[in-house]
Amino acid sequence: MICVAMRPEILFPLFAPATSLKGVGPKLAPLVERLAGPLVRDVLFLGPNRVVHRGLTTVAEALEGEDQTFLVTVDAHLPPGRAGLPYRIRVFDGTGFITLTWFKGGGPHLARQHPQGAQHAVSGRVERYMGGLQMAHPDYLVDADRLSDIPEFEAIYPASGDLHARVVRRLAQEALERAPELPEWQDAAWLAREKLPGWRAAIEAFHSPRSDDDLSPHTPHRRRLAYDELFAHQLALAQRKAGRKAEPAAVIVASQLSEKAERALPFRLTGAQIRSLSEVRGDLAFGQRMSRLLQGDVGAGKTVVAMLAMADVAAAGLQSALMAPTEILARQHFDTLAGPLSAQGIQTVLLTGRDRGAARMEKLMALASGDAAVAVGTHALFQDDVTFKALALTVIDEQHRFGVSERQRLSDKGPAAHLLAMSATPIPRTLELTVYGALEVSRLDEKPPGRKPVATRAAPTTRLEEVTARLTRAVAGGAQAFWICPLVSDSEDSALAAAEARAIVLKRLLGPKVGLVHGRLPPTEKDTVMADFAAGTLSVLVATTVVEVGVDVPAASIMVIEQAERFGLAQLHQLRGRVGRGKADSSCVLLYDAPLSAVAQARLDILRRTDDGFVIAEKDLELRGGGDPLGLKQSGFPAYRLADPVAHRDLIAVAADDARLVLARDPELKSERGKAIQVLQALFDWRPDGSASAAG
Repeated sequence: MICVAMRPEILFPLFAPATSLKGVGPKLAPLVERLAGPLVRDVLFLGPNRVVHRGLTTVAEALEGEDQTFLVTVDAHLPPGRAGLPYRIRVFDGTGFITLTWFKGGGPHLARQHPQGAQHAVSGRVERYMGGLQMAHPDYLVDADRLSDIPEFEAIYPASGDLHARVVRRLAQEALERAPELPEWQDAAWLAREKLPGWRAAIEAFHSPRSDDDLSPHTPHRRRLAYDELFAHQLALAQRKAGRKAEPAAVIVASQLSEKAERALPFRLTGAQIRSLSEVRGDLAFGQRMSRLLQGDVGAGKTVVAMLAMADVAAAGLQSALMAPTEILARQHFDTLAGPLSAQGIQTVLLTGRDRGAARMEKLMALASGDAAVAVGTHALFQDDVTFKALALTVIDEQHRFGVSERQRLSDKGPAAHLLAMSATPIPRTLELTVYGALEVSRLDEKPPGRKPVATRAAPTTRLEEVTARLTRAVAGGAQAFWICPLVSDSEDSALAAAEARAIVLKRLLGPKVGLVHGRLPPTEKDTVMADFAAGTLSVLVATTVVEVGVDVPAASIMVIEQAERFGLAQLHQLRGRVGRGKADSSCVLLYDAPLSAVAQARLDILRRTDDGFVIAEKDLELRGGGDPLGLKQSGFPAYRLADPVAHRDLIAVAADDARLVLARDPELKSERGKAIQVLQALFDWRPDGSASAAG
């Protein structure tokens, strides 16, 4: 990445503060920053979201519901008879009358500015009211000789409170005027083959649409700008990967200790686990820092693969650390690892924020001395007083739940420590590079033997009583169930079922064995409720999706998801994966509010047909199109400004290949194209970890 001090001078106008734009004073500055960002560049990258065609026509040919422009004569002023009524001006163009209406802001000043008989050009949305045509609050009302002031095509930008769309448009146009002609950083032959414009022409077209078609992500100018951003991102990721690979690291080979631990398991590894473990071992034995992601469905056996790699590390006399985002998950991992590892003489410790006094000190000393070869914990692992004798492998569970600096603080506790990240959110192959471009990826795409399929059915909320009756019978028979609701309380959205209200209803039916967890609970209280559910003290856990409900409860065999049509397909699959982990037959009930949209119907149908997370992720991608692909905004997905990773997914692999090729030929970017690419990197300011800088 190009640091701020090295930013090319040609970009200085774009990296000026947004307050340098005309009219952005203390009042507007925070609104502009919230909407676009703190820099002129950020305003430049904020595009319109629709286009208004203000065609010149006559009143006789006016179309209801359309934005249109008329040349008119002021016929009469119709002031309100009493306070609170609108002010109206009737105008005539020779073919008919139309009434201009102000519900606020009207008054005598309109009579002075637009006297009877004045010739005007007026533009706005035409509606029918009381048998006649009306235009409420005209967008433009100017003298007829200033007709050219009314744009035939007007780009409409996002607005925010007191920051009106037309002000945003003016700021964007000023930012565009400041945008310089930049050196071409893309391959000329590729641009010609793809019929893509230069950068300056593309950014001009971005801000000058003449129809909604021009806003499509598939237009040449949008694809050009998207490719620039994707290419800059892939370069940052490739540079990070190359930098890690250039660092020598401990050579760790497959060990008899690990083989003995594997033989002692009560099950055989799946083919996907064997393949992934082989890939991890290949990295560990190579002598360079490993950066690998272990991506697998819920229950696919990621922790076991990590455990066997940790056994190899321990056999080499080195240490490993596994960090999980919550205490309940850390304890779950510890329970999985401690028994098999201790059976092989490998000491494992659990370190969380709850550890205090002598017990904590004993664990710290075991890690510092090397007596403990494996540490499992939460954020407590990277605190300053935690030291390792020889940390060689860091395993990060759900790495997107940790900040870059948090992951780095743990890795820094060992010299060139290997990294193994784990994720239970399957991502389509076409999008993998955007999230995990700095990592090699291993995919656990097989279910362990013995995992029973979860019987999934959808039912309208009109059958809620039937569902709760069946739940009551199941709980009486010893079953445990999750009940998922979209929100915490009715005050957030009265249209949604509230978790608090649902918990009250279920407690009336089932008694005190109903627990409630949501994002507003203090962490200790949340952990207590979830631990009670895991221990069987609670029969039903009512929860929102803002909490981690990944605690392994084999006895939980029922999942009810209320208003399932409001969830993404991948999210529904993740929730369903919380059951079906024990010996009992499991079921998932998707309660929905009828009628369902076509997309919602397709989503629920797919979920009933398959339990393959990778297939589901691909189908989700097809169904969702743009917007928030797969509901992954909370899953480490890049914050692109110009690229739509769904619409532009064909460009992602091309950008990654081009980035690798460029760095292989010109690692220091010293060639003419390399120097231009440095300008591109500075323009987007992607950090080497693949995240974007908000402030440049």
